[in-house]
Amino acid sequence: MALADALLELQALTERLRVECPWDREQTARTIVPHTLEEAYEVADAAIAGDDAKLLDELGDLLFQTVFLALLLDERGAGDLEQVVRAVHAKLVVRHPHVFGDVEAATAERVRSNWERIKVETEGRQGIFHDVPDGLPALLRARKVQRRAAAVGFDYPDVAGAAGDLAEELAELAAEIARAGDPAPETEPDRRVFEEAGDVLFAAVNTARKLNVDPELALRAATDRFRGRVEGAERLAAADGHDFNRLTLDEQDRYFDNAKTQEA
Repeated sequence: MALADALLELQALTERLRVECPWDREQTARTIVPHTLEEAYEVADAAIAGDDAKLLDELGDLLFQTVFLALLLDERGAGDLEQVVRAVHAKLVVRHPHVFGDVEAATAERVRSNWERIKVETEGRQGIFHDVPDGLPALLRARKVQRRAAAVGFDYPDVAGAAGDLAEELAELAAEIARAGDPAPETEPDRRVFEEAGDVLFAAVNTARKLNVDPELALRAATDRFRGRVEGAERLAAADGHDFNRLTLDEQDRYFDNAKTQEA
């Protein structure tokens, strides 16, 4: 099979690099993982952008990370790439009883519910928040914690409930800001303001989750929109002979609004 041959060639290449390349010889799981995370984000960027050529390229980089980490396992006698592949194959079969068994699951929500239940039953996971990695980005970690709570029924019944909670948290943050005032630059935030700001972010993630919006992707998209609009405002100002950095806030805001209009 062409696919099997290609994977064997990549495995052989990885093994050779591990022996012959000074950089590859020095790597450990701890030094490789930051590159793995970087490649995963690049895959996400390519997928979101709809750039198929780049996605094809970035998937290759991420696959190499998997093969390399599996090789490190093999060196320690803890497993190899074949075991990685067979383990995930077996896991997916077990977690899809609606496909490979006689369990009914007509909706995606039911599939997720079954998935969580099977993980608990087959892997002996304990507690509501079992196996939530501390190293997840904060937005994704918040969503994962919320999903685990929702799996046991501790969740708002609809979007309105989550949105109402977000509005309440915003009001509480506003009250604390009114009490504490604006902080001096580069100083510790007021403790209660810090906590309320965190509650607002957590409630925003919860609302996004109820809307089927990935908070990480939504925030990245919002950041890109803001950056593009500021850069557009800067170009519009330059076209009028102005240095955007030297304009007043009101003038900058006017160019920003014009850039938004042009974007629309």
